[in-house]
Amino acid sequence: MAIVPKRKTSKSRKNKRRSNVWKLEMPTLSRCEHCGEFHLRHRVCKNCGYYRGRAVLVKEEA
Repeated sequence: MAIVPKRKTSKSRKNKRRSNVWKLEMPTLSRCEHCGEFHLRHRVCKNCGYYRGRAVLVKEEA
């Protein structure tokens, strides 16, 4: 015996259940100690390549 829903789930009910996307929050940003640009926390700064005061990535000048 298969377990089957008794009634069809309406589009509005289905979409209400799936509408949790609006609850997402913007990620917290920090200022880089070296250059002052905003970056994601616990990540290397994409602008200068520094993380926690140390040069982690060497940026090449074009």
